[in-house]
Amino acid sequence: MKHHKYLIVGGGMAADSAIHGIRKIDPSGAIAVICEELHLPYDRPPLSKSLWKDAQFESIWRSQHNLDVATHIGKKIVNLDPVKKTATDNAGNSYTYEKLLLATGGSVRRLSNADENVIYFRTVDDYRNLRQLCEHGSDFVVIGGGFIGSEIAAALTMNNKRVTMLFPESGIGARVYPRPLSEYLNSYYQEKGITLHAADTVRSIQRTGKKFVVTTENGKVISVDGVVAGLGIQPNTDLAAQAGLEIDNGIVVDELLRTSNPDIFAAGDVANFYSRLLDKRMRVEHEDNANTMGEIAGMNMAGQKYPYHHQPFFYSDLFDLGYEAIGELDTNLEIVEDWQEPFRTGVVYYLRERRVRGVLLWNTWNKLEAATELIAEKNEHTPATLLGRIRN
Repeated sequence: MKHHKYLIVGGGMAADSAIHGIRKIDPSGAIAVICEELHLPYDRPPLSKSLWKDAQFESIWRSQHNLDVATHIGKKIVNLDPVKKTATDNAGNSYTYEKLLLATGGSVRRLSNADENVIYFRTVDDYRNLRQLCEHGSDFVVIGGGFIGSEIAAALTMNNKRVTMLFPESGIGARVYPRPLSEYLNSYYQEKGITLHAADTVRSIQRTGKKFVVTTENGKVISVDGVVAGLGIQPNTDLAAQAGLEIDNGIVVDELLRTSNPDIFAAGDVANFYSRLLDKRMRVEHEDNANTMGEIAGMNMAGQKYPYHHQPFFYSDLFDLGYEAIGELDTNLEIVEDWQEPFRTGVVYYLRERRVRGVLLWNTWNKLEAATELIAEKNEHTPATLLGRIRN
């Protein structure tokens, strides 16, 4: 049985950031990372963004900076005993710890009635598989019109592939963007050569030779060289539940990122934290949250008491369009659109009871601080008080 002062379950961005957080406080305490993936930590966003442009593949790997960490890749913790402070992996190895971090991330949602070779895009291996398909394939179906689906459809198109998008909503990003912007994106993607099947879902995906045949509920039959699905994730909470930790849309943590067991922390996609800015609990599946939360969790594991009061932002790149956003982006909220150039440059405000809850900065840069301050004010607003409030 191997003992480490700090045990980290998971090997993604939050886990890597936690290592650096620990080492800022404790330069020598023994750290072990148990990672189910067969890779050392890497940046996930480039897999659907910059690697399809001009970024080099090697740029995704995160440097360990010789921080003296025992990393066990290809292993999964399957049993956690908070009383004995032991964790056991799927190879039968046991580890003891003083402080433990659950950075277990999430698992992709999968389709029923689908061939096993569908790429549920999330990992570096998914990226490599899709790149390999692109070497000989020219036609692809992308299932999903959210963050991953819209980014991958753009990436493939920019690499001279013929793309068909299939999603149940009326438009690209329809759950997040105001309807006029979503409708604009539909036409914009079509102008780029992408075929859209909106308000439709998959009935079946079958393999016929080297081709995939996608049949939709509306009766469309599409023959392609590859199928990519971006259907979101489910937080990996099984281990936390088995250990008796509090679960509610992820692993519930306090402001110091401790779970219901004070010696076990959680960070990243899996952690349900309290947002002071929005006065609500939430779970955020984006890079800024993983990096910042992971580092603070690491420092607190090493004895500090830094509250996680950060409100993470998120961003996306869609051809030559891009945005940064913060807070709640939900089309069920009241929406105020302020376009300098319609659907090309502007700011979208999301309000509840006349208070700003979220801000979408569409091709509007270096304004996250102003957007955060606007939400924090908690003042009542009307369209008249918001128009022109944030500009490039």
